[in-house]
Amino acid sequence: MSDEEETASQLTDKQKMEIAKWFLLNSPAGEIQYVARDIRAVLKNERVYRAAVAEAFPLYNKAHMICLEFPDRSGEVIVSSFSEIDKNEYLDPRTAQVARVDHVKQVCEDARPANDEELPSSYIEEYRCALDAEIIKYVSEAYPKGVCSVYCANGKDVEEPGSDFELVVLISAARHSPQNFCNGSWRSIWHMEFKDELQIVEVRGKLQVGAHYFEEGNVQLDAKHECKDSTIFQSPDDCAVSLTTIIRHHETEYLNSLQVSYSNLPDTTFKDLRRKLPVTRTLFPWHNTLQFSLTRDIQKNLGLESSK
Repeated sequence: MSDEEETASQLTDKQKMEIAKWFLLNSPAGEIQYVARDIRAVLKNERVYRAAVAEAFPLYNKAHMICLEFPDRSGEVIVSSFSEIDKNEYLDPRTAQVARVDHVKQVCEDARPANDEELPSSYIEEYRCALDAEIIKYVSEAYPKGVCSVYCANGKDVEEPGSDFELVVLISAARHSPQNFCNGSWRSIWHMEFKDELQIVEVRGKLQVGAHYFEEGNVQLDAKHECKDSTIFQSPDDCAVSLTTIIRHHETEYLNSLQVSYSNLPDTTFKDLRRKLPVTRTLFPWHNTLQFSLTRDIQKNLGLESSK
C-alpha cells in the first residue's frame, strides 16, 4: 500500500466529505462538474460523494450566482441567497415565478407562480421595476453574456412613503471556454438602502472577478473590491437612473484599474514568479512578453486587451 493510500484509509468518512466539499466549493467558475467527476473517481465511495455534493453544490451555485432557464423558456432565475424562497426554490421577480432547482444537475426542474406574500408591495415594486429596467439596459451594454435581477431585501411590505426599505441588484456574467482552457466570471452585488427620513439612498457594492487559465499550467485570478456611494431619494424613475449611473461608474472604474494592473504584470508579478537568470542561463525577454501565448490568451479571454 502506498503512503497516499495508507493516509486515505486513516481518514474518517466525515473527514473525506469535508475535504471533498473544500475542493468543490473552491472550484473555479463553471468547473465544479469537472471537479465533482474527479472527486467521485478518487473517493470510490458513493455515499460520501453524494453527501459532499449535496452540501457543496447549493453553496457553490448561490456564491457564483448561476443563472438557470425556466423549463418553458419563459425567463431565467439567478440562484442566490437573495432569491432563495425555500430549500431549492428561487424567486424571479421579473416574471413573478418561483423556480425549483436541482443543484447538483444545475438545472431548473419546474416553476410555479409566486404567491402574494413572496412578492413586494405595489409601492416597492414601482422602485424595483424601474431599477430593473435601467439595470437591464446597462448590463446588455456592458456584459455581452450578463444577467441581472433586482430584489427587495428588506421592507417588502411597505405600502407608502414614510418607511425605509432595501433593494439588492445582482449582476452576473460568465464566459466558459473549457475547450480553450479558460473560464472567467464577473459578479457584483449592490445594496440600495432607501432611507425615507434622510431622503437619501445609500449604496454599497461588492465586486468580484474570477478567471482560470489552465493550458499546460494553472493560473487563476480572484479579485475583489468594495465601494460605497449615495444619491437623493427621488421618484422611482429618477432613482433608477441615478443608481444605475453609480453602478456604471464604479464598475467601469474597477475594470479600468484591473486593466492597468494587468498591463503592469510583466514588470511586477511575472518577474517575481521567475528567476532573473534561469538555469538555462538565458535572460527572459521581459521587454517582449506578448510573444508568449499565455499573456495573449489571458488578455483576450478576460476582455482586457488594449484597444487599438
